[in-house]
Amino acid sequence: MRRSLFLFLCVLICTWSASAATAQGYGNPLDGLAKLKDFEAARSSSSDADLQGNADARPIEPGATLTIADLQGPGQIVHIWCTISARDKWYPRTLVLRTYWDGEKDPSVESPLGDFFAVGHGLDVPVNSLPVRVTSEGRARHCYWPMPFRKSARITVTNEGKGRVDAFYYYVDWQKHKSLPKNTAYFHAQYRQEFPPVSGHNYLILDAIGQGHYVGTVQSVRLNEPGWYGEGDDFFFVDGATDPQLKGTGTEDYFGDAWGFRKLDGPYYGVPVMQGYDTGDLVTAYRWHIPDPIPFKRSLRVEIEHKGSRNNVGGYVERADDFATVAFWYQIEPHKKFAPLPPAAKRLLFEGATVVEMEKLVASASTDAAAHSVQVQAGVGSGEGQLFFTPGQPDKSVTVLLPPVAPGAYEVRLTATTSFDYGIYQTAIDARPTGPPLDLFSETISHRDLSLGRFEMGSGQHKMTFTNKGRNAASKGYYLGLDTLILRPIK
Repeated sequence: MRRSLFLFLCVLICTWSASAATAQGYGNPLDGLAKLKDFEAARSSSSDADLQGNADARPIEPGATLTIADLQGPGQIVHIWCTISARDKWYPRTLVLRTYWDGEKDPSVESPLGDFFAVGHGLDVPVNSLPVRVTSEGRARHCYWPMPFRKSARITVTNEGKGRVDAFYYYVDWQKHKSLPKNTAYFHAQYRQEFPPVSGHNYLILDAIGQGHYVGTVQSVRLNEPGWYGEGDDFFFVDGATDPQLKGTGTEDYFGDAWGFRKLDGPYYGVPVMQGYDTGDLVTAYRWHIPDPIPFKRSLRVEIEHKGSRNNVGGYVERADDFATVAFWYQIEPHKKFAPLPPAAKRLLFEGATVVEMEKLVASASTDAAAHSVQVQAGVGSGEGQLFFTPGQPDKSVTVLLPPVAPGAYEVRLTATTSFDYGIYQTAIDARPTGPPLDLFSETISHRDLSLGRFEMGSGQHKMTFTNKGRNAASKGYYLGLDTLILRPIK
């Protein structure tokens, strides 16, 4: 009897939820699919002009701009996909996506490519949400935000990095309509950053003028001190209000989680990047206001506090972590002109750091395995490839000489490759272990961004050693691939 009552209640709740969602316009996305469509399907893509050829990508030289769509309306973009082979390690932050509606001179979308697709810091990380999905270990990016336009639409990608984009593959799927409803608003997205936010002031996510509705936030944070950054409340000031009409209870609450963050994703909220609570750790969270858009008739100002805990100092104090955000909204044009986008070097987290492409250290490497077991593997990772260590048995190690740095405290980060035949490795600097051994096995080839902690580096030569500690039960080998090492001075 209890089980029958429980099942009845579940069905009743699900039926009520579905009915309520449908009544508000958020029902089954397959509803209406069987009805004949009164639009023309169209696509702009990087397909080879020779239909028998396979040159289906476009290069982008440093400083150059690629136009991926130049469309005549009325119409609506319904899907954007891209995948990229680039020489810059942090290309998702150095490539900039811009859209222009109806011939406007100032873009309605302006954001680093990766941040627009819900992952900050220049990382390639998977995302699984309703309007944005990222697969192929972070390399296949999909956008499903509807983007209507009346006269024209132009979408560009600019390479503001130092390295060449060897291949940019893309689809822009759109619908050509006879007309659009009069109340149709235009899609907007704006990137902002403060490294770090101004003391005594909330971090500004959006300051919009006009009529529209807010639909989403992506926030990316780098911790500049240990502790929890996410006690800051979110505030929405609608139509010039001096007090926020929408008041939050904490950053993790706004982004849909609770009691801190952990990696997760979902249709409306998620945390694709969560590295921890120590200096240098990275976080990215997204929140889509799809069932709960925030309308405004004259203006909207969105802020969030930069408060949290600091070791041994309270739980609600102002912090100086690095913040970057993308705000997503629809509005009637014209929109308020965006503030200038910070230059690429200022958007990267490691300005002033010593960035070492590990393949350049092969010449200095020593090993207790066979001499030919240390080599440069081209075509993997950034730069000219990666340092590739291929011992045929466990318990072997490789040591490299680090470039000289000024004495002081450093945050040490490593980008390592993971694959089906990689081993478990203990890392150490000057014989000091950097933490527990790293299991570098994965079913497919990918890259992992790792924080190895804080180290005091004295004068003189420093060495870094990688010692094999066996392999995952599913791994087929003991290999090691090292892409990039970062030594960032800590002030």
